[in-house]
Amino acid sequence: MRLLIIEDEPKTAALLRDALTEQEFEVVCAYDGESGLACAQTQAWDALLVDIMLPKRDGLSVVRTLRAAGQVTPVIMLSARGDVEQRIEGLDAGADDYLPKPFAMSELLARLRSLVRRNVQAKSTRITVADLSFDTATHETRRAGKRVELSSRETRLLECLLRAEGRVVSRRDIISTVWEYDFDPGTNLVDVYVRRLREKIDRDQTTTLIQTVRGLGYKLRPQL
Repeated sequence: MRLLIIEDEPKTAALLRDALTEQEFEVVCAYDGESGLACAQTQAWDALLVDIMLPKRDGLSVVRTLRAAGQVTPVIMLSARGDVEQRIEGLDAGADDYLPKPFAMSELLARLRSLVRRNVQAKSTRITVADLSFDTATHETRRAGKRVELSSRETRLLECLLRAEGRVVSRRDIISTVWEYDFDPGTNLVDVYVRRLREKIDRDQTTTLIQTVRGLGYKLRPQL
């Protein structure tokens, strides 16, 4: 599981990182609210640990911004203050759980696993590649937390590429799946729609996802 820790105290961040890494979590640390928010928005995470008192942007603001953008990654807020008012404020901001410091690592691990387990169940209809998510039930598409509006044909094309799980999909298979033709009409129809989809999915992104495999077809996976 990939965890992002947003904590400005280096010793606390290091202790959390080391303890969670021992439990086979993949952990990345950010040390202020601005860099933490950027990291949360541009990468895919299984959970976030967010301290409330942060430089540049406080933890409550980070969580509110993520939730306003549609980010549903589970969040546990951490704070040296454990009074009821602040817990309510953290939960109202969009946090899933609140853990006052100091806390037992065993309790943090139990809460993390519970949150991630619930999130996996909730995401049973969601396909995710890097920071792109697609809900097969609602057809909602998001890139880096931002909603992407697609036409029905573009949606079918995206789902076709996502379900291939990074493998190359031939033009013929795309035509069969997206247009339900059992023959190649001999036009550039596929190329046109792939270009349109790429404009909406990859435009202004640092990592491109839709790859052309010359002579074979297309695949959807982060460019190495």
